[in-house]
Amino acid sequence: MVNYNPKVWFSLIFHAYSRGVMRTLTPALIFMTLFAGGVTYILLDVLRFHENDFHTTISMHSLLGIVLGLFLVFRTNSSYDRWWEGRKLWGSMVNNTRTLAIKMDAFLDKSDLDTRKWFSMMIPNFVIAVKEHLRKGTLIEELDVVDDQFVEEIRKFKHIPNKLSLMMYNRVNTLYRSNKITGEQLFIIDKELKEFVDILGACERIKNTPIPYNYSMYIKQFIFIYLITLPMAFVTTSGYLTVPIVTLITFVLLSVELIAEEIEDPFGLDINDLPTDDLAVKIKANVKEILL
Repeated sequence: MVNYNPKVWFSLIFHAYSRGVMRTLTPALIFMTLFAGGVTYILLDVLRFHENDFHTTISMHSLLGIVLGLFLVFRTNSSYDRWWEGRKLWGSMVNNTRTLAIKMDAFLDKSDLDTRKWFSMMIPNFVIAVKEHLRKGTLIEELDVVDDQFVEEIRKFKHIPNKLSLMMYNRVNTLYRSNKITGEQLFIIDKELKEFVDILGACERIKNTPIPYNYSMYIKQFIFIYLITLPMAFVTTSGYLTVPIVTLITFVLLSVELIAEEIEDPFGLDINDLPTDDLAVKIKANVKEILL
């Protein structure tokens, strides 16, 4: 995620991130510039159309622009809602891991170093597993090995976060059966363990449920039709100024769509995705500080 000062306008206008956007948009901008230039040249210099012969108007594109604007507002709002919900879920993840670590520290005997060390590794393991599960899939090598059977048990499961959650439930239940925690303490700890599963499920919902196909398809089609017909609206009244006008409008419309595409999946590695790597590192440090 990009860290920036929203009050410094000059640096935002010329920020390096905009060059990344331009690299993505450049092919489309070049095409529309050449297309607008070709249409303008053919109509003005080859066919020699003028205002009296070919009366252009921006009225149709103004009306279409209103409809297209509504679609783009829906598109960006939906994508931002997904991004913000993902950030709230990972905020809950941070709070939940801290709360669980604090409760385990309070409930466990200070001399039970083995159990403390186990949870100090297992809680961050769950966070790392969720982070990578929402990307390319969790690798066992990325996790801290908590005991001799850990790797063998993990390999039996395709959904590693589920397995890690199950292992924590089993460990807490073992603590209860061995009278290291009471029934009331078991009930209190259950809240955080259940919350882990709820956060995981909510993140999977965002990851696996994209914007409805019809919206994505028609928005792209509307943008394409709008831009392809745009030179006709300006050519006889604006002349060769039609070319920069079309290029600028192309940049604005496609940039909005590009932003929406980038943030609708907030768990990836794009520059504006959530800083889940940093959050995982922070959680690991906090949990170890509390329990060890």
